Amino acid sequence: MASTVYFTDLHVNAPQNLLGKMGKLAQQAGLEKIDCNGKFVAVKIHFGEPGNLAYIRHNYANRMVEILQEMGGKVFLTDSSTLYSGQRSNAIDHLRSAFENGFNMLSVKAPVIIADGLKGTDYKEIVIDLEQCKTAKIGAAVANADVIVSMNHFKGHEQAGFGGALKNIGMGTASRGGKLDMHSTSQPIVDEKCCTSCRQCEINCNYGAIALNSHRKAVIDRNKCVGCGQCIAMCRFDAVLPVWDSSSELLNKKIAEYTYAALKDKPHFHISFITNVSPDCDCWASNDIPIVPDIGMAASLDPVALDQACADLVTAAPSLPGSRGNEKGKINLIGKDKFHYVHPNTDWSVGLQHAEKIGLGTRDYKLVTI
Repeated sequence: MASTVYFTDLHVNAPQNLLGKMGKLAQQAGLEKIDCNGKFVAVKIHFGEPGNLAYIRHNYANRMVEILQEMGGKVFLTDSSTLYSGQRSNAIDHLRSAFENGFNMLSVKAPVIIADGLKGTDYKEIVIDLEQCKTAKIGAAVANADVIVSMNHFKGHEQAGFGGALKNIGMGTASRGGKLDMHSTSQPIVDEKCCTSCRQCEINCNYGAIALNSHRKAVIDRNKCVGCGQCIAMCRFDAVLPVWDSSSELLNKKIAEYTYAALKDKPHFHISFITNVSPDCDCWASNDIPIVPDIGMAASLDPVALDQACADLVTAAPSLPGSRGNEKGKINLIGKDKFHYVHPNTDWSVGLQHAEKIGLGTRDYKLVTI
């Protein structure tokens, strides 16, 4: 059976505005059917790497918080720490980045809680017993929430093809160890040049898999290492590193399974902003020219149908001259997969196919324009 995806473009007539249109879209798409009264409601959103300006405006998050609070929810905004070194790899830096980009109590009227804690090690292991992952390490704040609402910036992604609802939830709610599970099929490695002999990786390894050698450099015992990522989270000197060796197809399947884990047994709702469709992820500290004109907003109770609908809308749109989807105006990509064109080594469709297979949702949808 097809799922319903609701869509609105960005045209407004006074006194209407886009915040009002977003609220109407959410209402029509079924948000108000969810019981939020007295419940902990996690609004999963990407706060944007400082320097990047393509992420969702905090004004939209504020309107969503108001709606959910009117429904009686105990609302908080959340994201989990990054696996790579950057300005969001721990809760302190992540909170500072969120506040810098406008996500704070003054502007959104809800607290920001980093889902996997101070160092990316606070998680619950959710049993899912699926094809790629038997368990998933989901950030504790999300795992403990009663309701999940995702606000997704729909854009390209250099490894997944595009980032939408599944990417925002699956990768974005995973702890640092969970991100390692998805990105890598290998154990971490040690860069001896960066190792300071602080022994924090050794002290915090639950499996006794890491210790200092005779040169006082950390060494990983491959026979004991389980690839949990704890050593990566604990190292403040970028000496313990992930191995980025997961294919796009495998990564997308794991993202789907982690999304399944994050949403398991919880009411959930999803809204995507098909605006500033940058070629790369908001995790970069910059953003390139959008590959298509702004299209609108879409929402659904089904994250799989939502991602498929958004991908189809981008496929149908013209590519912007000067963008990486249309260099020097020589290429017309109307009706073509722009994400695969920009990132030819990716295949986003594998993730949606797998998500449908595991019962997360359906790719078959009916688009209702409001």
